[in-house]
Amino acid sequence: MKRCIFVLVLLFSVVVFSAQITLKAATPFQKGHVLADAMELFKNKIEVQTNGRIAVELIIGQASEEDVNNQCAQGVVDLQFTGGRPVEVFAPQYFFVNAPFIIKDYEHFLRVWNGPLGEKAKAQVAEKGNMICLGTVYRGYRQFTSNKPIYGVQDLKDVKLRLPVVPTWVKIWEAIGAKPVTVPLTELYQALKEGRAEASEGDLTQISSFKLYEVQSYLTLTNHLCGVGWVTMNKTTYEKLSKDDQQLVKTIMDEVCSWATQKIRDNESNIIAELEKNGMKVIVLDSAVLQQIREMAKPAIEELFKTTWPVTTWAEVLAQ
Repeated sequence: MKRCIFVLVLLFSVVVFSAQITLKAATPFQKGHVLADAMELFKNKIEVQTNGRIAVELIIGQASEEDVNNQCAQGVVDLQFTGGRPVEVFAPQYFFVNAPFIIKDYEHFLRVWNGPLGEKAKAQVAEKGNMICLGTVYRGYRQFTSNKPIYGVQDLKDVKLRLPVVPTWVKIWEAIGAKPVTVPLTELYQALKEGRAEASEGDLTQISSFKLYEVQSYLTLTNHLCGVGWVTMNKTTYEKLSKDDQQLVKTIMDEVCSWATQKIRDNESNIIAELEKNGMKVIVLDSAVLQQIREMAKPAIEELFKTTWPVTTWAEVLAQ
């Protein structure tokens, strides 16, 4: 009898152990960035709802956007909370959804991303990148930081502007007159501190979480890009989950992305105030100056739609 009980307990333990799932989730951003916060919330929610059966290991700010994207595609990590790298690499013809001056606001982005163009982009990310898109997060508009005041196009001329390693962004900012310096996100602060770059652009939580107020004097509100974060999951990992667990992951991720989006909407003005409190001088450009900058970028954008994003046109995107 005791032997039978022992065998039953052993079998139960094997079943329980085999049911344990550990997901590795990575983000290139630092703690305090909305995508790092979203990743932590996902971990908390899924571990609570499964009583720890699904555990999430967090990897925060340890690798570049390029490396994290590669790791997720290869299955080294199971989830990534990142910028537009998955689309840029695996669906490059649709990367206009994450380029300066093209998308008007987050609602416009959602209409495009959830429409026919976005569905084709998601299919390419799945096919070529072995990743499924689980959700997007509004990161706030990308703004400009510098060590000299920026009042107009003339002040952008020849500025050494740190950009991520994104060739399309480089072409657009070159057309405006800046001198882009491509630097991985993990080196952003040091590049500005050392003077390799003298300006940067990014969403407010990036500027805040990387403490750029320590190495930049001015924050210029250019609103040049509606910042979006992508959550993707390695397709092989996802397909190994049970149907119930797949649905659970999707449901929780919907909640997390909605929470993170609302958090930024509610706090953009507070983040600006906090950056100002930490010593940054805030410059608000008037609409005429913003339009002038946009006009400088226009030829490069239209050329990119012909050569790099030929699946649609800027006019068709704006009409959605």
